[in-house]
Amino acid sequence: MNEAIPFARSVDHGFAKLMPDVDRERAWLLTVDGAPQSYVDLDAPTHLEFEYARRLGHVLDVVAEPGAALDVLHLGGGALTMPRYVAATRPGSRQGVVEVDRGLLELVAEHLPLPEGARVALHASDARAWLESGPSDSADVIVADVFGGSRVPAHLTSVDYLREAARVLRDGGFYLANLPDAAPFAFLRSQLATLATVFEELVLIAEPGVLRGRRFGNAVLVAGHEPVDVAALARLMAADAFPARVEHGAALRDFVGDARAVRDEDAVPSPEPPDGAFGIG
Repeated sequence: MNEAIPFARSVDHGFAKLMPDVDRERAWLLTVDGAPQSYVDLDAPTHLEFEYARRLGHVLDVVAEPGAALDVLHLGGGALTMPRYVAATRPGSRQGVVEVDRGLLELVAEHLPLPEGARVALHASDARAWLESGPSDSADVIVADVFGGSRVPAHLTSVDYLREAARVLRDGGFYLANLPDAAPFAFLRSQLATLATVFEELVLIAEPGVLRGRRFGNAVLVAGHEPVDVAALARLMAADAFPARVEHGAALRDFVGDARAVRDEDAVPSPEPPDGAFGIG
């Protein structure tokens, strides 16, 4: 049983809490202003508690040969769940984390140290500003999991933003994004249309109940200039404790329909989640 005490402090963009999981000895839940942000088990970095994190993990498992080191850029830091996962599953990977909240980075570094040998550089910066000044062809994968409170900021949803992400990616690289929405999926459809202006290959991963319009939830989008192994992804998603659907090709184009790409001047944040959508059980 975890007998650690919670930590809480004001950070640059809210009030952060690290709460121990009573069932796992060195596991912690990070919340900011009451919204769950990350879950980390320091003894088991491949344990991904949140459904969307497991889906990101499955994608990261299939974008290259198992165990092969990658250069990964994480936009949004949280408790560094995904960098820990990559460090454990792909030893030797070089990773950068861009997190706008310096105070949050300091809290996590103080109380949830990265494993020894993990090659992870932490940067306190706005994600788009970092991309715009970042080197071209420098990342194999970009993982975008950026939330201002419980919403994706508007300036990280436009064609211009995604062009910068594509510039930073190497040939054959992949852009992954965690995005929330609910039926009729105006935000999600517009994001897919925006991605389609920059990348040739798109995949949508989400829980069936979300896609059927039954509830608000997260979708993971995968974009690249080359196809990801959809069959392998579908097997992993079907075998997960919380199975997800993998949509691509004609079915995904039908889902997008007549949605239009987002320009900077038209950009809006992701929708506000309903009360309790991401509550802490």
